[in-house]
Amino acid sequence: MKSTYSVTEAQARLPALLREAGDTPVVITRHEKIAGYLLSPERMGAILETLEIMANPRAMREIRRARAGKGRYHPLVDLDEG
Repeated sequence: MKSTYSVTEAQARLPALLREAGDTPVVITRHEKIAGYLLSPERMGAILETLEIMANPRAMREIRRARAGKGRYHPLVDLDEG
């Protein structure tokens, strides 16, 4: 199934496109320019979570540290002792 539809096509096929968006993002165009996307709730949630992490300077600093091999790791059992 194709993943790009005009607004007119999308209006006529909305229920089917919502099902399709569960597997892959659907692009909606107007005058051959992207007007919007249909995404599954799971994908949208993941995007929002990623944006929240990226907006958190401390989280990004820790990610950079971990990627550089400077992170400290603790056994999961240590979490129960706090």
